Amino acid sequence: MPQSNHYSHQSRSHNDRRRQQPDEKVQATVNIGQRFPLTIRRLGINGEGIGYYKHVITFVKGALPEEVVVAEVTAVHPRYLEAKIRSIRKPSPDRVDPRDAYAGEVGGFELEHLDYPAQLAFKQDLIRQALEKYRPAGYRHYDVRPTIGMTNPYEYRNKAQFQVRLIDGHVAAGLYKENSHDLVDLPTCSVQMPATMTVMRQVVAWLEELQVPIYDEEHNSGIVKTIVVREAAATGEIQLVFITNTPKLPKKHQLLMKIAEKLPMVVSVMQNINAGKTSLIWGDQTTLLAGKPTITEELDGLVFDLSARAFFQLNPQQTKKLYRLAREALNLAPNETLVDAYSGVGTIGLSLADVAKEVRGMDTIPAAVADANANAQRNQITNAHYEVGEAEVLLPQWLASGFAPDAMVVDPPRTGLDNVLIDAILQSAPEKLVYISCNPSTLAQDLQALTRGYQVDYIQSIDMFPQTARCEAVVRFTKRHKFATHCQSY
Repeated sequence: MPQSNHYSHQSRSHNDRRRQQPDEKVQATVNIGQRFPLTIRRLGINGEGIGYYKHVITFVKGALPEEVVVAEVTAVHPRYLEAKIRSIRKPSPDRVDPRDAYAGEVGGFELEHLDYPAQLAFKQDLIRQALEKYRPAGYRHYDVRPTIGMTNPYEYRNKAQFQVRLIDGHVAAGLYKENSHDLVDLPTCSVQMPATMTVMRQVVAWLEELQVPIYDEEHNSGIVKTIVVREAAATGEIQLVFITNTPKLPKKHQLLMKIAEKLPMVVSVMQNINAGKTSLIWGDQTTLLAGKPTITEELDGLVFDLSARAFFQLNPQQTKKLYRLAREALNLAPNETLVDAYSGVGTIGLSLADVAKEVRGMDTIPAAVADANANAQRNQITNAHYEVGEAEVLLPQWLASGFAPDAMVVDPPRTGLDNVLIDAILQSAPEKLVYISCNPSTLAQDLQALTRGYQVDYIQSIDMFPQTARCEAVVRFTKRHKFATHCQSY
């Protein structure tokens, strides 16, 4: 997902790097370009095949377990090798033909050559690998449940965020190759909702037809940098955002006329200005060009107005299942208070407000908090309130003021929970705790501390991003009674 939007790869596992200490003499004899047969033992956290060449761990992009490949070394590191496939001598029975020809070039498709049931098994195994590495208390006895998948593991992404550049004189829109700024044009994308790609490719064709200046990264010239298309699954409304290098958008009137005439599903056209060379996709200034400033999405009977930068889960179908899992895990009673940490636009907390006495949430992004409170008002929810700030700062403040939550749901970023927040959770010791994780490694690491006060009832993984190596999970905890007595002495 773009580099900040789930098309990116996870960092290399330190566990994999250090599993084998290579013999220095062997390492010295390995050169880039060297080829050798290799049996693939398992998949790494990014979906690469893992084998061992003379006891040196070797990562082979695109290789699958049980395959015998001829690997060609592409990088030599002190403790591991990277390689690519030159040929496959023995293919895996789980190997399939990917739908997208560029599946091996950009992120977001890295498991498209692996049969879907095997993808689900891999994601369950990812959690087990992480637990084995960090070894939180009692991990050998955890109930790690099979991954919940999709009936159709394609066409699920509600947002396309593609870079725009000129390639051989033609306007291209797509994603960068891994670890580069070489753009790969994506005329199709099997994991995107079809309407998002229809709008994307039509707009790209109009940019070329109207000769709208396209951004040139090398010279920091041109106008259009990025196109963002988001569809509300429940209503079919689409929002289109042009991210530009300058406030000026040449041929704007002609573009808007074409969009209104040919793409009636586009009800919101925005422009975001992000000047100069920067690794950030979005700038601070967003203006309305046509239509309305938001699109309307629905989830579990709630209505959400999504502005251009508002976060919303990228897989609406699985999001319903995810929140249902969280609801079941919390099992709230009508008189219980809930803290919704890392709340975003309030989707999780608001979906639970009907069974809670009070919901308090927080997020560091002011626009997200404003959206969360607006969404509460829009849905006539009066027992939910959201504040701007870090969970690790606000929760201790709430505790000091006398607020004692009965239940807490945490949905942290890939970096996991802040240590100060973990301390605040352990001190407040809510009776019910649910952790929604998007990174098995940081989840397992956080469990080392959380299991001082809680036992893990189960870990239920769910596939939010089919065809990728991403794995999400819902963890339900039960508070240890001895721990509860201890916390009363704080």
